[in-house]
Amino acid sequence: MEGRPARWIAWGVAPPVSLVVMSLAIGAPPAEAGCGGVKKVGPRAKQRLPGRPPLVIGDSVLLGAVDEAARAGYEVDVRGCRQMGEGLRVLRARRRAGRLPRFAVIALGTNLSISQAQVRQALRIIGPRRILGLVTPRETGGRSGSDARVVRAAGRRHPRRTVVLDWVAYSAGHAGWFAADGIHLGPGGAAGFARLLRRALRAAAPVRSRLRPSRAQRRLGLLRPLRGR
Repeated sequence: MEGRPARWIAWGVAPPVSLVVMSLAIGAPPAEAGCGGVKKVGPRAKQRLPGRPPLVIGDSVLLGAVDEAARAGYEVDVRGCRQMGEGLRVLRARRRAGRLPRFAVIALGTNLSISQAQVRQALRIIGPRRILGLVTPRETGGRSGSDARVVRAAGRRHPRRTVVLDWVAYSAGHAGWFAADGIHLGPGGAAGFARLLRRALRAAAPVRSRLRPSRAQRRLGLLRPLRGR
Protein backbone atom coordinates (compact mmCIF):
# COMPACT_ATOMS: atom_id res chain seq x y z
CA MET A 1 0.00 0.00 0.00
CA GLU A 2 1.25 3.47 -0.81
CA GLY A 3 1.61 5.48 2.33
CA ARG A 4 1.26 9.08 1.20
CA PRO A 5 -2.19 10.62 1.86
CA ALA A 6 -4.04 11.82 -1.21
CA ARG A 7 -6.66 14.41 -2.02
CA TRP A 8 -10.36 13.75 -1.81
CA ILE A 9 -12.77 15.79 -3.89
CA ALA A 10 -16.20 16.29 -2.36
CA TRP A 11 -18.59 19.00 -1.32
CA GLY A 12 -19.80 19.77 2.19
CA VAL A 13 -17.98 16.93 3.95
CA ALA A 14 -14.59 16.47 5.55
CA PRO A 15 -12.51 14.63 2.95
CA PRO A 16 -11.26 11.10 3.66
CA VAL A 17 -7.55 10.39 3.27
CA SER A 18 -7.27 9.91 -0.44
CA LEU A 19 -7.49 11.49 -3.85
CA VAL A 20 -10.84 10.88 -5.30
CA VAL A 21 -12.80 12.12 -8.29
CA MET A 22 -16.54 11.54 -7.72
CA SER A 23 -19.06 8.88 -8.41
CA LEU A 24 -21.82 8.23 -10.82
CA ALA A 25 -25.16 6.74 -10.02
CA ILE A 26 -25.93 3.17 -9.07
CA GLY A 27 -29.24 1.45 -9.52
CA ALA A 28 -31.06 -1.45 -11.07
CA PRO A 29 -29.57 -2.50 -14.42
CA PRO A 30 -31.66 -1.09 -17.26
CA ALA A 31 -32.99 -3.30 -20.02
CA GLU A 32 -30.32 -3.93 -22.67
CA ALA A 33 -32.77 -3.09 -25.45
CA GLY A 34 -32.83 0.54 -24.37
CA CYS A 35 -29.08 0.95 -24.05
CA GLY A 36 -28.30 2.56 -27.39
CA GLY A 37 -24.88 2.79 -29.00
CA VAL A 38 -21.60 4.34 -27.98
CA LYS A 39 -21.45 8.13 -28.06
CA LYS A 40 -18.11 9.90 -28.34
CA VAL A 41 -17.67 13.66 -28.02
CA GLY A 42 -14.43 15.63 -28.11
CA PRO A 43 -13.46 18.30 -25.57
CA ARG A 44 -14.86 21.80 -26.05
CA ALA A 45 -12.54 23.68 -23.73
CA LYS A 46 -8.88 24.55 -23.58
CA GLN A 47 -6.76 21.62 -22.50
CA ARG A 48 -5.43 21.83 -18.94
CA LEU A 49 -3.21 18.74 -18.85
CA PRO A 50 -0.19 17.81 -20.97
CA GLY A 51 -0.64 15.34 -23.82
CA ARG A 52 -4.01 14.06 -24.96
CA PRO A 53 -7.21 15.55 -23.47
CA PRO A 54 -8.48 13.84 -20.31
CA LEU A 55 -11.02 11.08 -20.87
CA VAL A 56 -14.22 10.22 -19.02
CA ILE A 57 -15.83 6.80 -19.60
CA GLY A 58 -19.43 6.46 -18.45
CA ASP A 59 -22.88 4.94 -18.66
CA SER A 60 -26.43 6.31 -18.80
CA VAL A 61 -25.73 8.72 -15.96
CA LEU A 62 -23.00 10.43 -17.97
CA LEU A 63 -25.38 10.58 -20.94
CA GLY A 64 -27.15 13.34 -19.01
CA ALA A 65 -23.96 15.44 -18.86
CA VAL A 66 -22.17 14.78 -22.16
CA ASP A 67 -22.10 18.42 -23.28
CA GLU A 68 -21.19 19.67 -19.81
CA ALA A 69 -18.31 17.18 -19.51
CA ALA A 70 -17.03 18.18 -22.96
CA ARG A 71 -17.16 21.85 -21.99
CA ALA A 72 -15.16 20.94 -18.87
CA GLY A 73 -12.38 19.85 -21.22
CA TYR A 74 -12.92 16.08 -21.37
CA GLU A 75 -13.18 13.64 -24.20
CA VAL A 76 -16.39 11.69 -23.49
CA ASP A 77 -16.95 7.99 -24.26
CA VAL A 78 -20.38 6.89 -23.04
CA ARG A 79 -22.98 4.18 -23.56
CA GLY A 80 -26.17 3.38 -21.70
CA CYS A 81 -26.07 0.10 -19.69
CA ARG A 82 -22.26 0.09 -19.73
CA GLN A 83 -20.68 -2.01 -17.00
CA MET A 84 -17.18 -1.96 -15.54
CA GLY A 85 -16.00 -4.83 -17.73
CA GLU A 86 -16.81 -2.82 -20.84
CA GLY A 87 -15.10 0.21 -19.37
CA LEU A 88 -11.92 -1.84 -18.94
CA ARG A 89 -12.14 -2.92 -22.58
CA VAL A 90 -12.38 0.73 -23.62
CA LEU A 91 -9.23 1.51 -21.64
CA ARG A 92 -7.37 -1.44 -23.18
CA ALA A 93 -8.37 -0.54 -26.71
CA ARG A 94 -7.23 3.06 -26.26
CA ARG A 95 -3.94 1.93 -24.71
CA ARG A 96 -3.24 -0.38 -27.67
CA ALA A 97 -4.12 2.38 -30.12
CA GLY A 98 -1.90 4.90 -28.34
CA ARG A 99 -4.90 7.10 -27.47
CA LEU A 100 -4.96 6.77 -23.69
CA PRO A 101 -4.41 10.14 -21.98
CA ARG A 102 -2.48 10.82 -18.78
CA PHE A 103 -5.76 11.21 -16.87
CA ALA A 104 -8.75 8.90 -17.43
CA VAL A 105 -11.93 8.91 -15.31
CA ILE A 106 -14.19 5.89 -14.90
CA ALA A 107 -17.76 6.93 -14.07
CA LEU A 108 -19.46 3.54 -13.90
CA GLY A 109 -21.35 1.44 -11.36
CA THR A 110 -24.98 2.09 -12.30
CA ASN A 111 -25.15 -1.35 -13.91
CA LEU A 112 -23.97 -4.18 -11.66
CA SER A 113 -21.03 -3.51 -9.36
CA ILE A 114 -17.39 -2.47 -9.27
CA SER A 115 -14.89 -4.84 -7.64
CA GLN A 116 -11.48 -4.22 -6.16
CA ALA A 117 -10.06 -6.64 -8.73
CA GLN A 118 -11.49 -4.50 -11.55
CA VAL A 119 -9.94 -1.37 -10.09
CA ARG A 120 -6.59 -3.18 -9.96
CA GLN A 121 -7.06 -4.17 -13.61
CA ALA A 122 -7.71 -0.56 -14.55
CA LEU A 123 -4.52 0.54 -12.77
CA ARG A 124 -2.53 -2.13 -14.61
CA ILE A 125 -3.95 -1.00 -17.94
CA ILE A 126 -3.15 2.67 -17.51
CA GLY A 127 0.29 1.95 -16.05
CA PRO A 128 2.33 3.84 -13.46
CA ARG A 129 2.72 7.06 -15.43
CA ARG A 130 -0.99 7.86 -15.65
CA ILE A 131 -3.69 8.80 -13.13
CA LEU A 132 -6.99 6.96 -12.79
CA GLY A 133 -10.08 8.94 -11.79
CA LEU A 134 -12.84 6.99 -10.04
CA VAL A 135 -16.36 8.30 -9.47
CA THR A 136 -18.35 7.03 -6.49
CA PRO A 137 -21.75 5.83 -7.77
CA ARG A 138 -25.08 6.67 -6.13
CA GLU A 139 -27.48 3.88 -5.26
CA THR A 140 -31.19 4.13 -6.06
CA GLY A 141 -32.63 7.02 -4.09
CA GLY A 142 -29.24 8.72 -3.86
CA ARG A 143 -27.71 6.52 -1.17
CA SER A 144 -24.12 5.43 -0.83
CA GLY A 145 -23.32 1.74 -1.17
CA SER A 146 -20.75 -0.98 -1.66
CA ASP A 147 -19.41 0.43 -4.95
CA ALA A 148 -18.68 3.78 -3.34
CA ARG A 149 -16.85 1.95 -0.56
CA VAL A 150 -14.75 0.06 -3.13
CA VAL A 151 -13.84 3.32 -4.89
CA ARG A 152 -12.91 5.10 -1.67
CA ALA A 153 -10.84 2.13 -0.52
CA ALA A 154 -8.98 2.16 -3.84
CA GLY A 155 -8.19 5.81 -3.30
CA ARG A 156 -6.72 5.03 0.11
CA ARG A 157 -4.66 2.15 -1.25
CA HIS A 158 -3.32 4.04 -4.26
CA PRO A 159 -3.28 7.71 -3.28
CA ARG A 160 -0.58 8.65 -5.78
CA ARG A 161 -2.22 6.91 -8.74
CA THR A 162 -5.90 7.71 -8.23
CA VAL A 163 -8.24 10.67 -7.95
CA VAL A 164 -11.54 9.84 -6.29
CA LEU A 165 -14.48 11.98 -7.40
CA ASP A 166 -16.88 11.51 -4.53
CA TRP A 167 -20.13 12.14 -6.35
CA VAL A 168 -22.13 10.60 -3.50
CA ALA A 169 -20.80 13.16 -1.02
CA TYR A 170 -20.77 16.06 -3.47
CA SER A 171 -24.38 15.61 -4.55
CA ALA A 172 -25.80 14.85 -1.09
CA GLY A 173 -28.75 17.09 -0.23
CA HIS A 174 -29.41 18.02 -3.87
CA ALA A 175 -32.41 15.86 -4.71
CA GLY A 176 -33.46 18.40 -7.35
CA TRP A 177 -30.39 17.52 -9.40
CA PHE A 178 -31.79 14.09 -10.23
CA ALA A 179 -34.65 12.17 -11.80
CA ALA A 180 -37.03 10.31 -9.53
CA ASP A 181 -34.61 7.39 -9.19
CA GLY A 182 -32.05 9.63 -7.48
CA ILE A 183 -29.43 8.53 -10.02
CA HIS A 184 -29.90 9.97 -13.48
CA LEU A 185 -29.13 13.63 -14.00
CA GLY A 186 -31.31 16.64 -14.51
CA PRO A 187 -29.82 20.01 -15.53
CA GLY A 188 -28.62 20.78 -12.01
CA GLY A 189 -26.98 17.39 -11.69
CA ALA A 190 -25.25 17.76 -15.06
CA ALA A 191 -23.83 21.12 -14.00
CA GLY A 192 -22.74 19.72 -10.63
CA PHE A 193 -21.07 16.73 -12.22
CA ALA A 194 -19.16 19.00 -14.60
CA ARG A 195 -17.93 21.10 -11.67
CA LEU A 196 -16.60 17.96 -10.03
CA LEU A 197 -14.82 16.96 -13.24
CA ARG A 198 -13.14 20.38 -13.40
CA ARG A 199 -11.92 20.02 -9.82
CA ALA A 200 -10.54 16.61 -10.70
CA LEU A 201 -8.40 18.22 -13.40
CA ARG A 202 -6.88 20.55 -10.82
CA ALA A 203 -6.23 17.58 -8.54
CA ALA A 204 -4.59 15.49 -11.26
CA ALA A 205 -2.33 18.17 -12.73
CA PRO A 206 0.52 18.15 -13.23
CA VAL A 207 0.55 14.37 -13.43
CA ARG A 208 4.32 14.00 -13.50
CA SER A 209 4.84 16.29 -10.53
CA ARG A 210 2.15 14.51 -8.55
CA LEU A 211 3.72 11.11 -9.12
CA ARG A 212 7.04 12.48 -7.86
CA PRO A 213 6.14 15.38 -5.57
CA SER A 214 8.82 17.98 -5.08
CA ARG A 215 9.86 19.52 -1.79
CA ALA A 216 8.22 22.77 -2.93
CA GLN A 217 4.93 20.98 -3.53
CA ARG A 218 5.01 19.50 -0.06
CA ARG A 219 5.72 22.91 1.47
CA LEU A 220 2.79 24.41 -0.43
CA GLY A 221 0.47 21.70 0.84
CA LEU A 222 -0.39 20.34 -2.62
CA LEU A 223 -0.69 16.82 -1.22
CA ARG A 224 -3.19 17.68 1.49
CA PRO A 225 -6.82 16.58 1.17
CA LEU A 226 -8.88 18.84 -1.09
CA ARG A 227 -12.18 20.19 0.18
CA GLY A 228 -14.92 21.16 -2.21
CA ARG A 229 -15.66 24.84 -2.57
